[in-house]
Amino acid sequence: MRFLTRQAVKTLTAAELKRRGMAAIEERLRHGPVHLSKRNKAVAVVLSMDLYARLSQSEPGETPVTLSAVQWLLNRGTTGARRKSQINKALHKDRDSWT
Repeated sequence: MRFLTRQAVKTLTAAELKRRGMAAIEERLRHGPVHLSKRNKAVAVVLSMDLYARLSQSEPGETPVTLSAVQWLLNRGTTGARRKSQINKALHKDRDSWT
């Protein structure tokens, strides 16, 4: 993504985040996205709301519509055509072949 160039991302360690809190994030967000690192390994990226809106194609100031993983799974609907009894029969047949 062109918004997240390597030079634009600033790093914030877990230790500094614990020590300085939100002020450390806000300070770095003025210069672009912030990598959060723990034990010298990047674990997360914090984006400004404006950048997040651009990436999610929402309007700035508008709360982007997001789904939790559970909501996404529930909204997917069924994709298989086999019934539970058919799946169980196939599993039993497969397991019987192991002996």
